[in-house]
This record gives sequence, C-alpha cells and structure tokens, in this order.
Amino acid sequence: MKHPHDIIIRPWITEKSMDLQQDRKYVFVVDKNSNKTEIKNAVEAIFGVKVAKVNTINMRGKMKRMGRFEGKRPDWKKAIVTLTEDSKTIEFFEGL
Repeated sequence: MKHPHDIIIRPWITEKSMDLQQDRKYVFVVDKNSNKTEIKNAVEAIFGVKVAKVNTINMRGKMKRMGRFEGKRPDWKKAIVTLTEDSKTIEFFEGL
C-alpha cells in the first residue's frame, strides 16, 4: 500500500481552484497511477476531513521549445476533492 503523501503530491492553486473552495472543493496534483479510492483515503488521512466524492482528470503535458530544441512537459493527474457538508475545511488553504 502506498503512503498518503506519495499519492497527494501538492495542492493546485489557481484563481479557478480558489473559487471552488466556496463549494467545499479542493484541487490537488496526485500520483498518475492512483485511483479515486486511494485519493479519498489519502486526503482523509492527511487532513482529517470527510470526503464526499473525487473527480480526476488526466492532464496532458504541453509541448515547449527552447530555441530550436523541442521538448514535452510530463503528463500529470489532477483531482478535485469535494468534502461533505458536516466536514471541517482544510486549514492548509486558509492563509492563501
């Protein structure tokens, strides 16, 4: 079994993800090979909250160039975690 900190890599902080927090939704960059159940259990273990549902999106890495050299950023996975109504909020995001 994977450690919860290996599944949840970091929070994804954008204007859109900040607006989602009013609806008790939080966005994280997660391990590409993890499934929704593993993500739910990891968030509950790390932050001590109750998760209602998890939506995942596989994001494709963008093509980038540096002069005449072309490369590709790595693919990654994004998870939108919705908390239950009676759950406390995630304090990590409060100061932002």
